[in-house]
Amino acid sequence: MTVPDRIFHIATDADWRRTLETGTYTTSTVGRTLDEEGFIHASRREQVQGVFDRYYAGLGEHLVLLTIDPRRLDAEVRVDPVGDDTYPHVYGPINRSAVVGVTPLDGHGRPQTLLSLWLRGMAVRMGVAVVVMALVLLALWATGVLG
Repeated sequence: MTVPDRIFHIATDADWRRTLETGTYTTSTVGRTLDEEGFIHASRREQVQGVFDRYYAGLGEHLVLLTIDPRRLDAEVRVDPVGDDTYPHVYGPINRSAVVGVTPLDGHGRPQTLLSLWLRGMAVRMGVAVVVMALVLLALWATGVLG
């Protein structure tokens, strides 16, 4: 079976940060290491949402989607049958130089863009401003300044 041009892996932000320090990524899947599993689970792009829904939804950690160029990997990639489908597996550590993209994921497994992150931050700031204004108005009303 042919290995896709790009493969994907969902990682916790903490695991990815460790990779930035060590240069290699060795988490197979949630709570399992490469040594325990024998390979690192990966997927094709169209499989990412299903993997997120089955294994990562509700995890409560910040997650990122790693985009991996298999040609840059030092480890072997095999496309293995899993049930009625096939999935790419990396049989060794993922070297940092093979990761060509890191995208934050929201709580539903959707990629977060800079715009979506900015809008979320803006919504939080606007909400805080409205609460502060309401408290100020309430305090003014309670002291009789507003009648």
